[in-house]
Amino acid sequence: MTTGTNHPAHTAEDVRAAVARARSAGRSWAALGARERRAALLRWKRALAARADEFAQMIASETGKPVHDARAEVLLTLVHLDWAARNARRVLGRRRVSSGLLSVHQRATLAYRPLGVIGVIGPWNYPLYTPMGSIGYALAAGNAVVFKPSELTPGVGALLARSLGEALPDHADLLQAVTGPGSTGAALAGAEGPSGVDKVAFTGSPGTARKVAAACAATLTPLLAECGGKDAVLVAADADLDAAADAIVWGAMGNAGQTCAGVERVYAVESVHEALCSRIVSRARALTPGEAYGPLTLPSQLDVVERHVKQALVDGATARLGGPDALRAPVLGPVVLSGVPEDSPAVTEETFGPVVVVNPVRDMDEAVERADASAYSLGAAVFTRDRAAGVALAERLGSGAVSVNSVLGFAAIPSLPFGGAGESGYGRIHGEEGLRAFAAPHAVTVRRFAPAVDLTSFATPREKVARAVELGRRLHARF
Repeated sequence: MTTGTNHPAHTAEDVRAAVARARSAGRSWAALGARERRAALLRWKRALAARADEFAQMIASETGKPVHDARAEVLLTLVHLDWAARNARRVLGRRRVSSGLLSVHQRATLAYRPLGVIGVIGPWNYPLYTPMGSIGYALAAGNAVVFKPSELTPGVGALLARSLGEALPDHADLLQAVTGPGSTGAALAGAEGPSGVDKVAFTGSPGTARKVAAACAATLTPLLAECGGKDAVLVAADADLDAAADAIVWGAMGNAGQTCAGVERVYAVESVHEALCSRIVSRARALTPGEAYGPLTLPSQLDVVERHVKQALVDGATARLGGPDALRAPVLGPVVLSGVPEDSPAVTEETFGPVVVVNPVRDMDEAVERADASAYSLGAAVFTRDRAAGVALAERLGSGAVSVNSVLGFAAIPSLPFGGAGESGYGRIHGEEGLRAFAAPHAVTVRRFAPAVDLTSFATPREKVARAVELGRRLHARF
């Protein structure tokens, strides 16, 4: 695993210069029109697909994750870029909207225009897929982008920017990469004076998000923040336990548990809790750390994982698999806990390691209550053989996205928005909402003919205005 020491630490002055270059390139990009931008982004997508192995190797070298995981990350990136490019015109293009009875003489249209330059601050756990959920959609909406990758994965960011310039030489400065420590990202957000960006899209911890939000507030720069999760899986008494266990182990242990919408909590009805625990333990025990998943990318995260596991045991939990002895860097063994009190850090805080808590509940009502008690509100999953009941449970959950009989099902569906609330942040990426997140609505009205009673003219007699207003009032009072 490399640490990015071969990449420059860009200063606030460097960041402002990158924003200026991006803004200059963005003018011609916005002027292209949606059809031309679609064609260009699809060319870039094809170039990324041709270089998938190169990107996967870079991701693996900087994060430590297995190459097969990195290749899957590249594929997800391609799926989302393809959707954004192909759907931007439909979602953002000018369309007619209803004028209403009062303004029937007006033709009303709505379109969405680029914001300008978007600053994207990316994470290290999915250094390509996650930031491209902002970058690809922002570019499709007609913006330029300045991307600050994590200081742990600067090579991915630099390679991404370079690949766009090589695929689209006429727009080589459209995507700028600035590398460096947290101070570089802070400069992009405006902590050292205005950087010039028109919006910031941030992925990271809630604590860092608060600092970014404070920096953005100084210039009223809008912020989209995705800050992690503590996702729960609800398992009903009638669930297919083998399918549930298989999904839970993948969702909890995949990428060494370093997934913002990964599985960290499971609430299973008491009648199936023991059987589910047995299946989860059996599948987790069969994993080979280092092959099934890689190391913790951020070494200091080990302290968090150890604290959560040790405190859970002190609080009365049972280690069904693993425990403190399994937590040996760099690649941790899987840990399955049960009977963890709901106020223990392993339940209340984001662990971000290969640890899953499996607690029994009285019924699905209690499962929903416990799932929603978290300060995080990102994703969730429900397992039941009754699909209608599963959808009903999904609609009751407060999380931003829910999968029924799978985990993370929404991640590979680009038409679905992704995001949460509370400690999980605010705003949405992906889907139509993700495109609109990087565009400004623009309303236009055109007067088609003179109305019978012009309410916007002093020339209209007051009595005529009064009669028209009264007629309108009566209609609304009746219907």
